[in-house]
Amino acid sequence: MAVEGGMKCVKYLLFFFNFIFWLCGFALIIVGVMVQVSLHKTFMIHDATASAAPIVIITVGVLIFFIAFFGCCGAWKENHCMITTFAVLLSLIIVAEIAAAILGYVFRNKLSKIVQDSLTDMINHYQNNSKEFHDAVDQIQEKWKCCGVNSSSDWRNFSPDGNTVPDSCCKIVTTNCGKNAMTDASKVYQKGCHDVVETFVRNNIQWVIVAAIVIAILQVMGVVFACLLMRSIRSEYEVM
Repeated sequence: MAVEGGMKCVKYLLFFFNFIFWLCGFALIIVGVMVQVSLHKTFMIHDATASAAPIVIITVGVLIFFIAFFGCCGAWKENHCMITTFAVLLSLIIVAEIAAAILGYVFRNKLSKIVQDSLTDMINHYQNNSKEFHDAVDQIQEKWKCCGVNSSSDWRNFSPDGNTVPDSCCKIVTTNCGKNAMTDASKVYQKGCHDVVETFVRNNIQWVIVAAIVIAILQVMGVVFACLLMRSIRSEYEVM
């Protein structure tokens, strides 16, 4: 027997919300991938903690993408078992998203040290590494107009003269523009990259947290609608 009255409205609302969840899952995958790529391509972070939040978000997005199937089919067919499965799985996803948000917040508290250690490691291994590694470091310095970790003097071991920096530190990049110009403010950026990189990573983490919280709120509404529809379907069976 089909649900009637107000519960029919709940049925269609649940179907609509599952379509929204499907879009949310897709959005979470995109957000997670973008943050992961930003952290590990633009800025080579070696601390595994940095990857935890975006990986959790990507995983949750994939799960939501498939769990929405149970909600859509269950609502359309008014199948009590499928709707129950959907509600349980969605509740677990909400818990995972809250955990991701907490993880992102905790990561923010140790962000400054991770950035400091990672940039220092990149500078120390700059000369004895691949061209891709060089390009990544150079891209950071050119893009954000900075040099070294805290200042251009962090490159003092870059060459035997102790006064040369990579050309990517130059305000106008040309071949050998950084030679004997470490402290020349007219040629080389004196500001380090630590602060600007930390701000960049922090902003990405904040987007992950906001995405997780907003979608979790929408999903709570979905669980409520699912429970209402489950109760209505069960009541119809009891009447029969």
